[in-house]
Amino acid sequence: MKMISLNDKVKSAVEGDKKALEEIVIQIQGLIYNLAVRMLWHPDDAKDTTQEILIKVITNLSSFNHKSKFTTWVYRLASNTLINFQNKKLKQQVYFDQYEHQLQQGFSETIAYTTNKAEQNLLIQEAKIGCSNAMLQCLNRESRLTYIIGEILEFNSREGAIICNITPENFRKRLSRSKKSLHNFLHKNCGIINTNNTCRCYKKVDNSIKNKNIQPDNLLFAKDIKNTNLIKSIEYIQNEVDLYRSNPEYDTPDLILKEVRKIVSTNRNI
Repeated sequence: MKMISLNDKVKSAVEGDKKALEEIVIQIQGLIYNLAVRMLWHPDDAKDTTQEILIKVITNLSSFNHKSKFTTWVYRLASNTLINFQNKKLKQQVYFDQYEHQLQQGFSETIAYTTNKAEQNLLIQEAKIGCSNAMLQCLNRESRLTYIIGEILEFNSREGAIICNITPENFRKRLSRSKKSLHNFLHKNCGIINTNNTCRCYKKVDNSIKNKNIQPDNLLFAKDIKNTNLIKSIEYIQNEVDLYRSNPEYDTPDLILKEVRKIVSTNRNI
């Protein structure tokens, strides 16, 4: 049985095929949500903006000209929205010097909150993902987007330039600056990247719980016990991009699809 390509589904959806439209939404919602989490840090903000972006995809689908990959077009549309999104949870720009000061405090050699190994692994994973994503927030939005697109998602400079709406040359320059900033910060502070540094994910757990940056009963990132297997891969991380690529893909909240399905079922403006 021949697989129907995403581009073919777009053509069908534009012609009024609601099933094709829903299949498109299902296929792209994850990539949008994962981009949004990395850009905005908090899953609640990511959920809100993902729904907004999906609605824009649906209502602007007929403007896709098939000259690029459909996913590139989706990322371009998503990027425009994310650059201008007003964070509800993280209201102020975080800067590297501020975050460095925060990281250098509150170390603990053991996790006192719990002695259960599975729970400890979840908390370590929560600390690792939350911290690495917080570092991304220290970049301004344009630089952050470029780093995510070019380094974590591995788009080439031509596609990255389309997504970020800049020239390939400017994309490469911005990516280089972003990589240098994160490289310098991580090598100065992160014990995973540079073992000479004091900071380790497990050492920050108790202090993060105390400061309510981690809420054990309401984890933001490490919700799935299977993701604790990624703790084992920490020792193999060689550089900053390995750190980010070792983080799990985030499952899109069910509520997003439910809400978008309502829009799909009533949409008349494709």
